[in-house]
Amino acid sequence: MAVSTAQATGTVDIMIPVHNEERALPGCVEVLHAFLEEQFPFDWSIVVVDNASTDSTLAVASELASKYERVRVHHLDRKGRGLALRESWGASEAAVVVYMDVDLSTGLDGLLPLVAPLLNGHSDLAIGSRLAPGSRTVRGPRRELVSRAYNWLIRLTHGARFSDAQCGFKAARTDVIRPLLGQARDEAWFFDTELLLLAEHNGLRVHEVPVDWVEDVDSRVDVVGTAIDDVKGLIRVARAKANGTALVRGLPQRPSPRAIHPDAVLSRSEGGLSWQMLSFAVIGVISTLANLALYGVFRLWWPVLAANLAALVITTLFNTEANRRFTFTARNAAGGRTHLQGFVVFSLYYAFTSAALLVLHAASTDPPRLLELTVLLGSSAVGTAGRFFLLRSWVFRRDDRKETA
Repeated sequence: MAVSTAQATGTVDIMIPVHNEERALPGCVEVLHAFLEEQFPFDWSIVVVDNASTDSTLAVASELASKYERVRVHHLDRKGRGLALRESWGASEAAVVVYMDVDLSTGLDGLLPLVAPLLNGHSDLAIGSRLAPGSRTVRGPRRELVSRAYNWLIRLTHGARFSDAQCGFKAARTDVIRPLLGQARDEAWFFDTELLLLAEHNGLRVHEVPVDWVEDVDSRVDVVGTAIDDVKGLIRVARAKANGTALVRGLPQRPSPRAIHPDAVLSRSEGGLSWQMLSFAVIGVISTLANLALYGVFRLWWPVLAANLAALVITTLFNTEANRRFTFTARNAAGGRTHLQGFVVFSLYYAFTSAALLVLHAASTDPPRLLELTVLLGSSAVGTAGRFFLLRSWVFRRDDRKETA
């Protein structure tokens, strides 16, 4: 990536959170320091963040700070990667803050593509991704499965657009990250995911960089235990979104993009009916197919209404979030009232489709499964039309008073 002289005037602080890493730390700092001196065009510093180490990590870090002018030490009395990042990033005076794991599992060639979009103002946060196209990853099947399942769960439940929440290779603009740090509650491994979900929820731009990544076989991370804690965190963040506390005040505002010519692009910001109908139809087809497939599976074990409810709950999570992001992008934000209204729409839709199934079973005690699916498909189509009307006219209703203010 070519970087101009003007761009190279930014300052970058690179944080390395450590806990009992007296053996790995010297090699990490030496390799990173040499790379930065030879290949990194920005003004940089390395900050070793020691969080409550009980071995000689702090002493080793202090020796490295004495040896290298651009190495500093930040000591904390409590353990937690999230805590280490919140404290060190919050205290930084650099334009961009970065963090990477001490094992250097991520290739350093990805560092410049990570920070350049932040320093030139293109993006607000940047993450390394082991799952993005172009990445090259070497890790065991167990960790691969857990990682992919977890990131799939994030996209299903929160509609996240980033592909890899927990790669230890991230950066952020300092003026953007400070307001988010006060909102993020986790002090351990879920901190990364929480920060990214808050960023997307508040309309920030997240840049993703494919990276080369090799698993550290000596890693002490409890992958399964961490994943369970992360699921609890996802539920907590979902509640914060629903009650409106996930909205962060004081974030820098990004100007809205403008088309070259008024007729050149169908403006989504104007909520054009053509765009909304197309987007809603595509999302609806995907949701309906998923609903039918899930219903067919659940019907193997559960009665009609239970199978219909379970299938609808799962597909509605995807459908509502997808419509909020892509169909009604210029409409009101997804606060607590919006989620409550969305639940009302879902309840009406569920009642209508369930009533159709009940009428069918009242007419025939044991209808063929194909007929049952056909009735469900027809009632879903009618219910979908009503759902579009309610979403457009009520849930995501445009507030003209705000737009003309």
